Amino acid sequence: MLCRLGGIGLRPLLALQLGAWGPQRAPAPAGGAKRSALPLRAVGSVSAVSPGGAGGWYEALATSAPVQGAEELLLGAHTAMGLPWWGSILLTTVALRGSITLPLAAYQHYILAKVENLQPEIKNIARHLNQEVAIRANQLGWSKRVARLTYLKNMRRLVSELYVRDNCHPFKATVLVWIQLPMWIFMSVALRNFSTGTAHAGGFSVQEQLASGGVLWFPDLTALDSTWILPVSLGVTNLLIVEIFALQKIGMSRFQMYMTYFMRAVSVLMIPIAATVPSSIVLYWLCSSFMGLSQNLLLRSPRFRQLCRIPVTKGESDTPYKDLFAAFYSKFISRK
Repeated sequence: MLCRLGGIGLRPLLALQLGAWGPQRAPAPAGGAKRSALPLRAVGSVSAVSPGGAGGWYEALATSAPVQGAEELLLGAHTAMGLPWWGSILLTTVALRGSITLPLAAYQHYILAKVENLQPEIKNIARHLNQEVAIRANQLGWSKRVARLTYLKNMRRLVSELYVRDNCHPFKATVLVWIQLPMWIFMSVALRNFSTGTAHAGGFSVQEQLASGGVLWFPDLTALDSTWILPVSLGVTNLLIVEIFALQKIGMSRFQMYMTYFMRAVSVLMIPIAATVPSSIVLYWLCSSFMGLSQNLLLRSPRFRQLCRIPVTKGESDTPYKDLFAAFYSKFISRK
């Protein structure tokens, strides 16, 4: 599940929390001056970090090239779209998830489907290999330990050959995590820099623009969401992702069960953490999680899977959404 959800490291989250309150926002200029759009070239470095930050390692991260690249991306998107900052954050997140993580998620499902289709062949090889090793052990007088090690060594080799033959090594399915997690961290730190930074353009800082770039109950994107609507929505969305994954698995292994419990705990823990960081970051997290939920549902569609050339598996349903609703209703509503 970690591969599909994108694991969330707690250390970066705590760093964002500890470093969230840097320099205070400068007061608005007198005279009701108009807030200008932020041209990309007008901003130098926007990665200013307060001296009392979360430590040297976090300061290095906040001023790193990937974070500065994320800042420039956000600034460029904001300038090109001409939208308020809440709209720029939302659409930038949708664009990133749609253009980067969705294709990687489809590739992940492609690899996992090929691995799943290999399981009958792997079981057949295991059965014959076990018989051959047993015969050789009787002939040569091997101990149980030697026989077991011989079996495992040859089984690993044969399975590896199958993965090479079908070009579907399971490690390739983890590419999504190695791309999605760093992107999530860099974007979060970039928004944290904006919310506490000192970059100016046309007399206004990015922080000042974020202060009036919100909407509805969170008009100030540099402030906390005192209503807790964004943090709770984030937790609920993440829990839905976890439960959808759990519902589609029948007969989970002990490890998968432990990981499911762990991800449920992380989803709940994200609520108080999200309540301690600026709303701009929480908005990004919520948009990213909602896109992840939509992505997981889309990748259950037989037509979309066929479009992505994902192999059909034995356990694949022709009515995935109906089955999902029935399983959800049975587990959480009916409980008979």
